[in-house]
Amino acid sequence: MWHASDEALLAGYATGDPEAAAVFVRRFQARVVGLALLITRDQADAEEVAQDAFVRAWRYAASYDPRRGPVSGWLLGITRNVALDRVRLADRRPWRSLAEPARDRLADPPDEGDDLAAAAGRRDELARVADSLRTLPDEQREALVAVTLLGLSAREYAEGAGVPLGTAKTRIRLGLRKLRDRLGVRAP
Repeated sequence: MWHASDEALLAGYATGDPEAAAVFVRRFQARVVGLALLITRDQADAEEVAQDAFVRAWRYAASYDPRRGPVSGWLLGITRNVALDRVRLADRRPWRSLAEPARDRLADPPDEGDDLAAAAGRRDELARVADSLRTLPDEQREALVAVTLLGLSAREYAEGAGVPLGTAKTRIRLGLRKLRDRLGVRAP
């Protein structure tokens, strides 16, 4: 059963086969919980999201279409939607905690295998980017962190922030422009 394709496992999972279900969950559990944790930023919430995602995958397995992508992408899409719903219900915005880059993250010691000069250069670049982010207005910084670090779409950010889509896109565009100018990077 461990060597079965993802599609075959999903089919077995959908029929209620306990062995297929166990293998299916084990195969995808780390990725599902990891994505849920990234979005919810809380271990207990992430585990509940994962459970809900697996239940929805079982319930809606017939809707899976292999022409639209792999099982893993389909399952992670379900996970993402469940996690975002949970965050919205709790009226928490996952990007708020990342909107203000922490200085202590920039002071981490380099790995033993790192070249010290290269590590120092990376740390300086990170500090420069973090300082530039801090100069942005809160709304623009929040929008940029949401779409770049968390991978939310402009629409998802707009829904989570409770602003119109056009406003979200404007915040992202202006924030990027100011960040590029501040860092001296030319737009492609």
